[in-house]
Amino acid sequence: MTEKVAKLMVSLFGGIGGALIGKYITIFIISMMPILELRGGLIAAKLLGLPAIQSFIICFIGNILPIPIIVWLMEPIFKFLRRWSFFDKFITWCEKKAHSKKEQIENLKYLGLFLFVGIPLPGTGAWMGCLIAGLLGMEKKKTAIAAISGVVLAGIIMLIFSYGILGLVIK
Repeated sequence: MTEKVAKLMVSLFGGIGGALIGKYITIFIISMMPILELRGGLIAAKLLGLPAIQSFIICFIGNILPIPIIVWLMEPIFKFLRRWSFFDKFITWCEKKAHSKKEQIENLKYLGLFLFVGIPLPGTGAWMGCLIAGLLGMEKKKTAIAAISGVVLAGIIMLIFSYGILGLVIK
């Protein structure tokens, strides 16, 4: 699914005019987005023909930028947005989604968070991991460190997939 969404994003952005800097901006933006994150960014980078190491660095930065916002500001932002019914419904949906996955983190705490973010499976990633950690009341600094470490692991796995396995299919 991530591959299909990454292809859609590449076609929508079009590598922002096809210029090299535009391609890097495209994968940076994709990496910041929930659900896609670094995983989608690296697939998009391969589809755009970008080099692996530079793409990894740009996608990594794009994926970790939202982490402090999610970890430290999620609660006040949710509290503020709950004033409007549309946002209240969306926040309730986010919380239900997070609660449905919390047992994957709850028992192992920060190691569980690291693995949850680091193993690229559908519905996992830094956004959801940090949301779950916030709902569980986990310490913010340790949460951020575990999530960032998980992004590194996910990046390594996705490099192998995107530029190795997928690289054999897409020349």
